[in-house]
Amino acid sequence: MYKQILVAVDGSRHGRRALDEAIKVAKATGSAVIALYVVQHPARLVDISTGFAEEQTRHSAEADVATAALDEAKTALADAGVSGTTRAADSNGEEIAAVIYRIAAEEEADLVVMGTRGLSGVKRLLLGSVAESFLRMADRPVMLVRHDEPPPASA
Repeated sequence: MYKQILVAVDGSRHGRRALDEAIKVAKATGSAVIALYVVQHPARLVDISTGFAEEQTRHSAEADVATAALDEAKTALADAGVSGTTRAADSNGEEIAAVIYRIAAEEEADLVVMGTRGLSGVKRLLLGSVAESFLRMADRPVMLVRHDEPPPASA
């Protein structure tokens, strides 16, 4: 059924839930999993660095989050006995959904698994959704996995 499953991870709970679901599908179908982390870089008008310490710190923090998320994915794949790889990709000003689309095509993914926060209404309108953007352009099956937040504790 599926040979290659691409799962987008981002270090969040909904990204981890997507990874867990991709592993379940891979175990059931004998598929390989590719865990992808897209490092977001804001678009710049010119391709030069300002050299400011805050810019270098921000890039370092983004790299640390990517490394942690991909290490977590590698461990989860190994613990589950599922074959797979991890991959990071720079967005370089490109929309994250477009990067995922491009990598899915490069890797010949049969299925793309993504987590979603399940925002609705004004929050979705203002914040947008990588999953929704990807879904609009997808040319292959997509599994969206929603991570429901626990209800707030009553006082």
